[in-house]
Amino acid sequence: MRLRPASRLHTRTVLLAAAGLASVAALATGCSSSPSTSNAGNASSTKIDAVGAENEYADVLSQIGGTYINVSAIMSNPSTDPHTFEASPQVAEEVSGAQLVVQNGVGYDDFMTKIEQDNSGANRKVIDVQTLLGLPDSTPNPHLWYQPSTMPAVAAAIAGDLESLDPSQSSYFKANLTTFDNSLGAYDSALATLKSKYGGEAVATTEPVADYLLQAAGINNLTPWAFQADVMNGTDPSPQDVATEQGLFTGHKVKVFVYNQQVTDSLTQSLLTLAHQNDIPVVGVYETMPTPGYDYQKWMLAEVSALSNAFGSGVSAPTL
Repeated sequence: MRLRPASRLHTRTVLLAAAGLASVAALATGCSSSPSTSNAGNASSTKIDAVGAENEYADVLSQIGGTYINVSAIMSNPSTDPHTFEASPQVAEEVSGAQLVVQNGVGYDDFMTKIEQDNSGANRKVIDVQTLLGLPDSTPNPHLWYQPSTMPAVAAAIAGDLESLDPSQSSYFKANLTTFDNSLGAYDSALATLKSKYGGEAVATTEPVADYLLQAAGINNLTPWAFQADVMNGTDPSPQDVATEQGLFTGHKVKVFVYNQQVTDSLTQSLLTLAHQNDIPVVGVYETMPTPGYDYQKWMLAEVSALSNAFGSGVSAPTL
């Protein structure tokens, strides 16, 4: 039976703190690739207002839009579980006033669609990443930004919409898109190296947060899908699946334990303890981009580096 990740999204809620909104200035701080400044001296007095539902999408908006865009990130706190967000009036106001929105889809941020429907904007452009990638609603893993091919597609869509909103800066947006695509080279290279060295190795996980990255690296995730889905959906895994998961550690069947650093409970803590007892290094992965000091490229590169060090040197990286 395939479990729908959205079930967790609709059953667990928490109010969004004001700190969850990040300005474009905060996003720009973490950018490793500065936007093209060839036309910076001719910046329009009115910038395009844009919103990224998750700060990784907001970061890419910032990198492509550069001088001509104001960006807010709705979900940006790496200390909380993004699945638990519920839109506050402040968030609704932020989204309703945006000219360009990027959201994940696959049930991960349904509150965005609700706001957009309640506050229709005739000129608002919405990039739904699920739709952009042509994925069905039944897609079991909503963490689309860990798929290496996702962000290049998102960046291209952002550039296209920005050009439509401000045709006078078309060349500027195109140049920033080229810069962004080129800046992914280090990540792509590190991922290829990870695959060449450790492809075929096995890991255990708590949730399918980084599953797309693991798959791209040829790494085998031995955790039962039902276990991952239950943890993601906020329900208790079956005793049988828990026993299977524990056996991956006690039987030394995995080389690394990859866990969702943003969602830790008693079950996760018990597995972390079991991993340490059996000398299995742990790597914490994130659902929203850690800040400050990171942009999307640096974040993905850091995750790959942490995995490589765990496999190669047995070094744990519970946090970035």
